[in-house]
Amino acid sequence: MALIFGGTLISYVDRGNLSIAAPVLLREFSLSASTMGLLLSAFFWTYGTFQLPAGFLVDRYGVRQSYFFAFVLWSLASASMALSTGVKSMLLLRLLLGLAEAIGPLASLAYIRYAFAEGERGMPVAIYIAGQTVGPACGALLGTKLLVAEGWRFLFAATGMGALLWTPIWLYFARFETVSRDRPVRSSRTPGRSWGSFLANPGLWFISGSVFLFSYYWYFLLTWIPTYLNLARVFPMIAMGQVLSIPLFIMAPFNIAVGWIADRIVARKHDALQVRLWIASIGFIGASSILFIGRVDGRGPILSVLIISVCSFGVASANFWALAQHAAPPYLTARILGYFNTLSQLAGAVAPLLTGYSLGPTRNFSVAIMLAGVSALAAGILLKMVGAGGVRRMREQFEG
Repeated sequence: MALIFGGTLISYVDRGNLSIAAPVLLREFSLSASTMGLLLSAFFWTYGTFQLPAGFLVDRYGVRQSYFFAFVLWSLASASMALSTGVKSMLLLRLLLGLAEAIGPLASLAYIRYAFAEGERGMPVAIYIAGQTVGPACGALLGTKLLVAEGWRFLFAATGMGALLWTPIWLYFARFETVSRDRPVRSSRTPGRSWGSFLANPGLWFISGSVFLFSYYWYFLLTWIPTYLNLARVFPMIAMGQVLSIPLFIMAPFNIAVGWIADRIVARKHDALQVRLWIASIGFIGASSILFIGRVDGRGPILSVLIISVCSFGVASANFWALAQHAAPPYLTARILGYFNTLSQLAGAVAPLLTGYSLGPTRNFSVAIMLAGVSALAAGILLKMVGAGGVRRMREQFEG
């Protein structure tokens, strides 16, 4: 779990470097907001498209090998951004980065699915999600300092090549076997179902919609909030990195603590699905507090809004992915999670692109912030509408 935490952290540093460097690149290359939105979105085109094939690779070849080769490829792609000469080269490298990083979340969640029982997954998933928050936090804090001191090219080169130090540690310690030898077995109680009946299940659509909407919020936060703080709120680069990193650093231990508490509640014979559904729903609704960021002034109030919103989202996200694992039979774990993650990355492609176009020549963030906040709110409502029974019916249909 420590290695998975580290790998996830590094992946989020690498994918987030462009967001940190965006204000500088906008000026240096005279880019429009829509062009920068295109570059920020490009990562998610291949990241999302490759989720289902990546799930097949993880299920077929296991976590150890698939994660290693993907990690090396994405580190080199990230470092190569230092050699970029314009939009075309940046676009190609972002596409390659997304392709390689698609393996990471599926390998991580598949390992947790194999290694931990249903009532024990809250804390491990929270550790994995903590990597998603500490990564952007480290990227914001370290990235802004490298950017100011050495320039954007050094930022990409240092983080991309430095990340490769993780690989020999992974190869040495990650000697577990996670290739599934199971095969689907039809239960006498669960007849095979047609695709028509599966798609007619409202729970599938509610969960799918929730994944897209909460991911829209998250990827708006990661891709455009740094630029919002720098351009719209006129925070200096170092201050921008500090204000963005503090909520993300707080979010990590908070998530792990809540994950541990959720596991303890489940251990007391409470329904695991109900517990995780309630926590996830409330958390996503709490994340919608980002709507108030445009209503407050000053570093302290802005920081307070971000802390509440980001920590709420982190708790919700950790419990959602623990919940999603229950919907997958062991032999389909990575592929079903790949489906959910495909929807997530579709939102990741839409959020920066739509935000870039919505800013317009005046670079007004009002519409963009409203869309992100409402998306988080709607995600929580949809998830609660599914209910534990809806998740169980989904699993039965997957098995059928």
